[in-house]
Amino acid sequence: MKIISVVGYKKSGKTALVEKIVKALKKHGSAGTVKHLHEHRINMPGTDTWKHMQAGADVVIGVTPDELVKFSHDNHLTTALDELADAGMDFGVVEGFKESPLPKIALGDVTAPNIIMRLDKYENADIDEIIKIVLEQPEYHTLGSLIKGIRKSKDIGKAGAIGTFTGIVRAVSGTTRTEFLEFEEYAGVAKQKMDRICSELKQKEGIIDVLMHHRTGIIRQGEDIVYIVVAAAHREQLFPVLREAIERLKAEVPIWKKEHTLEGEWWVNDTIERN
Repeated sequence: MKIISVVGYKKSGKTALVEKIVKALKKHGSAGTVKHLHEHRINMPGTDTWKHMQAGADVVIGVTPDELVKFSHDNHLTTALDELADAGMDFGVVEGFKESPLPKIALGDVTAPNIIMRLDKYENADIDEIIKIVLEQPEYHTLGSLIKGIRKSKDIGKAGAIGTFTGIVRAVSGTTRTEFLEFEEYAGVAKQKMDRICSELKQKEGIIDVLMHHRTGIIRQGEDIVYIVVAAAHREQLFPVLREAIERLKAEVPIWKKEHTLEGEWWVNDTIERN
């Protein structure tokens, strides 16, 4: 999923610009949106869904013939983006969350990190240029989004099994406690190497498709680092390829890991810990 954020002060035309972007993106694939509602309350006191949560439900889902609404606790922007990715969206358009590190189109003189385009007015937007920018953004994936993607493979009807690997940040290794890991990639090359590995593994007998994704930046203990998904005709063909995929990713893909622990921080040669 490729993501763009639109930020600006109140009544700057953020929603109108989001509408234009979504309509244009629909020519290229599926699109979902996230809207920062600040302190607005949707699950209003006195409603049945509100009563469910007051009773202690951790998640409440309201369903109508046209809508599905999910209410839960302790939500943030990443939660919302994961929901879009898990739903199989090709694009995510975020309105607001100006303090996030997401790439942004800024309306007016609003201050925010990672602004890649600034407009005086939303009416002046060159939508074709914006879409070009969106298409150049890096992919955002969850395990769910990769599974959705592999189920769209043209030969998925020949598959009898889908296997996955998820690498996570180990909190404790021996006597060392890891606070977080920091990953850096050789720009552009890491994705090319992973695509090549997937393409070569797909040539093996019985393998329908292979997808992989490695996150970069700061990843905290217990969080996901890497996903690999393999679809195969039979499980006997699947498991060796799943193992080979992670070993080749470790050996061939230029991604570097810096470990941050209570004892200090250092760069580690092996990109991905064995799990």
